[in-house]
Amino acid sequence: MMNAPTPVGKFDRQKYIGSSDAAAILGVSKWKTPFQLYQEKIGEFVEEITPAKQKILDRGHRWEPIVVEMLVDELRERGHGVEIIARNERYQDPEFPFLACELDLELLIDGEEVNGEMKTVHPFAAKDWGEEGTDEIPIYYAAQVMHGLMIKPRRRAIVAALIGADDLRIHFLERDDETIAGIRTQEIEFWQRIQNRNPPEPTDPVDVKWLYQRDGGTAIEADDELALLCQQLKDMKADAKALDGHIELLATKIKARMGTAATLLYRGKPLATWKNNKDSATTDWKAAYLDLGPTARHCASFTTTKPGSRPFIVK
Repeated sequence: MMNAPTPVGKFDRQKYIGSSDAAAILGVSKWKTPFQLYQEKIGEFVEEITPAKQKILDRGHRWEPIVVEMLVDELRERGHGVEIIARNERYQDPEFPFLACELDLELLIDGEEVNGEMKTVHPFAAKDWGEEGTDEIPIYYAAQVMHGLMIKPRRRAIVAALIGADDLRIHFLERDDETIAGIRTQEIEFWQRIQNRNPPEPTDPVDVKWLYQRDGGTAIEADDELALLCQQLKDMKADAKALDGHIELLATKIKARMGTAATLLYRGKPLATWKNNKDSATTDWKAAYLDLGPTARHCASFTTTKPGSRPFIVK
């Protein structure tokens, strides 16, 4: 028998593990690693929201009500009885209150309660989504859905993905208790790491760069294993350089044969293209600014100090 989740109001993401955290904890997120999520949860790292990312977030929020309306209309057109039970409700696990979720939508479809997630997808990312009616969705969203079914237990969930402006794909995901049990175990272990200040191992170059931003000016002695890793890296870089040179040579030979042709065909099918991109205009803002004759004091008011980079060089 499943315990009923506890509805909650707005919650602090540092105090809970939510649906969007599941993929990172499982190591399948395309946006962050377990180490990065850990640093966020303990307050050591605050993700920078760039204008480009903010634009994506804003688009999702603006389109969500439209996707909901399109989904409900489509289901009704297919002959289903549909009612909206709730929207954007938050719930906590009764046994482990730090496990929480926020559901975009909760529907009653032909008498069955269903969790719902709404997604807006750029057309370039359409390849990551399966055909309409299948359960083939990106694994990071599947983790989010299973987390939601763990906190708000139901037999299945519906995911509506609006690709572009008019391609609505509806996917149903059945509850998988074995998968949910695995997610639950890993999320509880992750929370224990947070409480014990025991970070996961860095798994990404960004992790290491953030963790060790500046050198301490010291030297350490390598053991045999570390020395071997350095040699392997050196050898692989040499191989890669040779391969890059060979690739460039082959490309040069092909382009020399193509001449001014834009497309290379073989038995009527395209093999390669060599086309000009559209001309673009750029402004040298630095030169334009200097042409105005700015004073040193004025320049200083626009000067900021950036931390020096820390390049890694194998000798």
